[in-house]
This record gives sequence, structure tokens and C-alpha cells, in this order.
Amino acid sequence: MITYSGPHFSTFAMLQGNEYTVDCFNRLMTGHESIQIKPSVYWSDDAWYADQERRTFFPNEGPYIINEGVTSGVIIGGNLCTLNLLQGTAFMPDLAGAILFVEDDYESSPATFDRDLQSLIHQADFDKVKGLVIGRFQQASQMTRDLLTKIIKTKKELVSIPVIADVDFGHTTPMLTFPIGGQAKLKAYEGRIDLIISESIR
Repeated sequence: MITYSGPHFSTFAMLQGNEYTVDCFNRLMTGHESIQIKPSVYWSDDAWYADQERRTFFPNEGPYIINEGVTSGVIIGGNLCTLNLLQGTAFMPDLAGAILFVEDDYESSPATFDRDLQSLIHQADFDKVKGLVIGRFQQASQMTRDLLTKIIKTKKELVSIPVIADVDFGHTTPMLTFPIGGQAKLKAYEGRIDLIISESIR
């Protein structure tokens, strides 16, 4: 059964900066075609629900490549620390053939993310993972591009698979909706990223 990672229902009450979120949600949930993911123009990490009129937005530089590569596979993932709670249970998904989409919130420091990612890497079928897509970190996490790149480069298990980061999903806004159990195609090469998602890519 395909499920979805995307906006909370309250997010649809956001008055500013929500066009990207709504468009991605509608395209995936009501369309039948594959979707090429493009970055939002702006992003925000503010408590929008506390004050809808005074918002803080930043220009979005878009995702970046940590490891180059071309791959396709089944989308598995979501919030990393929550996914890790399934380890050792009957509900842990098979990682073989997966492109992992992972993110975490402001409580996940670089050290915590490093540890949680390493825990996932220790799963028996991780050697069959085909790619890693990382969502945008909240500012309070203190994660930087240099720190994340350093973390990824220390994992020998990730050397041979494409890894990209700062994709529009997680605990910042706006965010894309992606199908867990659906399909993804990823090409990350020479500074260019092509990411296509679908409930079923033929």
C-alpha cells in the first residue's frame, strides 16, 4: 500500500508562501503522471501559525549534491528518528532497492543525525539501498552544508550511491508530497539534479 509524506492538514490554512506545498500535493494526489521535482523559490522556518502576517522567508538555493550518481528505486523513508523506531519490528520496511527519503526536526543536532543515520546503515539490507535524498534541516538543528557533507563522506556504505540534500521536505515550509512505496528516479551529476517521483514509474 502506498502512503504519503507531506503537509499536515493545518498547513493548508497557511496564508503566505503555501503555493508550492499545495501545488505539489495536488499534482501527486490528483494526477497520474510522474512529477519532476523543482525547488521552491523561497523557504521558511518560522512559526507561521503564531503570526500569519509577519513571516520570514529566505531565497532557496535548491538541493545540492554530496555524492554523484544515477539510480532509480522504491521510495522509503520519512522522519529518520521515527523510521528507526521500527528497527527490529515486523513493521520495518525492506530497504533493498530503496531510495531513502529522510529528514529530521530541530531536535536533531548534527551528532544526533549522524548517529541515527549510522543506526539505519547497520540494517542488514542497507547494502542494497540505491540512493539517499535528505530534506532541509531546521535552523535550530545547527546543521550546515559542510557538516552534513562531512557526515556523509565518513560513511563507507554511501560511497557508491548518489546522495543529495536540502530538498523541500521535512519540518520547514513549503514542502513537497512524496509517495512512500512509490518510485523515484534520481540523476545527480556535474552540479545538476533531476529527481522524478511517481506512484508508479513505468
